[in-house]
Amino acid sequence: MNLFVIGSSNMDLVIKLPKIPSPGETLLGSDSAMVFGGKGANQAVATKRAGGQIGFITKLGNDLYGDQMRSHLIKEGLPEEYLLKDKNRPSGTAQIWVSEAGENAIAVSPGSNAALVPEDLMPFAEQLKTADFILMQLEIPLETVEYVIELTKDSSAKVILNPAPAQELSDDLLSKLWMITPNEHEAVYLTNGKVENIEDMAVTLFQKGVRNVLMTLGERGSLLYNKKGKTYFKTPKVKPRDSTAAGDVFNGYLAALLSQNKPLNEAIEIATKAAAHSVTIEGAQPSIPYLRDIEHN
Repeated sequence: MNLFVIGSSNMDLVIKLPKIPSPGETLLGSDSAMVFGGKGANQAVATKRAGGQIGFITKLGNDLYGDQMRSHLIKEGLPEEYLLKDKNRPSGTAQIWVSEAGENAIAVSPGSNAALVPEDLMPFAEQLKTADFILMQLEIPLETVEYVIELTKDSSAKVILNPAPAQELSDDLLSKLWMITPNEHEAVYLTNGKVENIEDMAVTLFQKGVRNVLMTLGERGSLLYNKKGKTYFKTPKVKPRDSTAAGDVFNGYLAALLSQNKPLNEAIEIATKAAAHSVTIEGAQPSIPYLRDIEHN
């Protein structure tokens, strides 16, 4: 297995509303749905649909949602051996509000995702050290992310961290990353709010030791900063319907394409097209395109 995704799995409870509610405001929505989600699972499904050969390490709960997610992930082609189960906790859930403008607000209950601890990953340690790429997010305990980074720091594995949800990370952790993919909000956390310009944020993170800083800028595209300097990538113009999993599609596609030996800039360009395609479709994982859909556009 040359690519691993390690992260969360959630059942998303989605409500469509005229706008995102303000504190204390009650709104009547229209449609609602239960959709498979979680940043880790979204990214894992994206890597698979992009043609990646991956192992997705996650922890599902001891409930109906957990059983449904296991069946779904296996159907997507993800190996069952990495789909762990917590016997005592419910599965993670997320409440997602989607506005008519395509904006979203999300509240997450971690459930079994909070129980994915380093001990769970120890049986896979040798596989992780021999992987080409490892993609992680921050909907699982930080100690688990730190364990994987420390485990693989002297190996061939290149760690890509999508630092979401936003939180502060130590300089020691940052210095061991091959790539980090923050949006602007997350970059503010990572630079302690001391830098305002996006290019300066990227430079600051690069100076902390991250070899490739890839800042996602929504409809404005993305900015890559590394030893070669800065490169901007544009996003195709689309009519957005639901941006819920766009960042996950981008990260998943990027990791999958890199694991298939695509040059970095080309992988970013294709991942950008995939993310733009996803915002035209409602739902998290239902919006994730297959590589053939991107290649034909």
